[in-house]
Amino acid sequence: MKILVVGGGGREHAIIRALKKSPLCTEIWCAPGNGGISYDAHCKAIPATDVDAMVAFAKEEAFDYVVVAQDDPLALGMVNALAAVGIPAFGPDKAAARIEASKVFSKDLMKKYGIPTAKYETFDDPVKVMAYIRAEGKYPVVIKADGLALGKGVLICQNEQEAADGVKEIMLDKKFGASGNHVVVEEFLTGPEVSVLSFCDGKTVKPMVSSMDHKRALDHDEGLNTGGMGTVAPNPYYTPTVADRCMKEIFLPTVAAMQAEGCPFKGCLYFGLMLTPDGPKVIEYNCRFGDPETQVVLPLLESDLLTVMQATTNGTLDKTEVKFSDGAAACVILASGGYPLAYEKGKKITGLTEGQLDAADVTVYHAGTAIKDGKLVTNGGRVLGVTATAATLPEALKKAYAASESIHFDKLHKRSDIGARALAAMQ
Repeated sequence: MKILVVGGGGREHAIIRALKKSPLCTEIWCAPGNGGISYDAHCKAIPATDVDAMVAFAKEEAFDYVVVAQDDPLALGMVNALAAVGIPAFGPDKAAARIEASKVFSKDLMKKYGIPTAKYETFDDPVKVMAYIRAEGKYPVVIKADGLALGKGVLICQNEQEAADGVKEIMLDKKFGASGNHVVVEEFLTGPEVSVLSFCDGKTVKPMVSSMDHKRALDHDEGLNTGGMGTVAPNPYYTPTVADRCMKEIFLPTVAAMQAEGCPFKGCLYFGLMLTPDGPKVIEYNCRFGDPETQVVLPLLESDLLTVMQATTNGTLDKTEVKFSDGAAACVILASGGYPLAYEKGKKITGLTEGQLDAADVTVYHAGTAIKDGKLVTNGGRVLGVTATAATLPEALKKAYAASESIHFDKLHKRSDIGARALAAMQ
């Protein structure tokens, strides 16, 4: 099969590396891709959000299957557009992608079907937002832009002044554009966070191995929120008991709710969970693989990814095995100094051969790299994800950090405590 993966970051690279293991996969392309991905796939410089150009390219190249990995093209209806020209794709259609593309839609869905989540209200008037926050009088309070905001449209406000500033930023200054026309205000939940990605075919849900993301830029979970500075899998807080409860109270009810609403979910449904003192609750849904969770989850997948993906498209997931190894994986992100704010690009990367290290059970996923004058250079905030697999989490972390020491570029920044919370939980 000839396959196209839509996107150009570390998640897409992890998907490509997993798909390449499939005996069914003969040729693989990525659009737009990046420098490091070009070692593993043919790249075509089409923006992931240009639905018309992407569909025209898919048709012209006669791809057998397309994996739409990024949230924006899913929200724009790329899967629908591909289906219209007879090309099957992995990912939800436009109606189902609303589970991520609209916070208002997802919160209302949870309320209607009794799926546990934080108490919330939705607003389109900034004055009413502040009146509600003052009346509740509970801090910290969470304010979320309704639409897609590159994972950054969520503010945690510690007091009334911060809330007022946040409302101004989202709703009046339109920092996230039209995403800020509506906002969700919700109670702040506490407890360990867990990410669970799952395969869905509209009726069946098969969860993948759990993971733990590290969003803050600096050690000890300090600094600004980023797209993710590292991940580990499995997440030690996600015990078999918790998993059973999530399946009964959250996963199955969500898939049934989407079906009942006439927009069955097919593809990868990501559950962002908080294990609160009152039980597991949904913080957010994503309509695609998480980044950088994918970089630790897929290396542990023992089943054929392409076969599983096709089963979600064809509605045969109930008859398809989804098996993960009993081991562990750890991913350390190597970022550009200054990320997530201003950072420089074009720094030469050394230590890699054809984008990889010569180390057993270690894979380097390229998130923001380019090839300039034949040399690999930095081209983003998150540059590389160094992932290691091992029998246990301590071994995987040790391996990932040791491997990351071999890679160099000017102003490289990484956290030194990825997995520390997970290790503490295992004691």
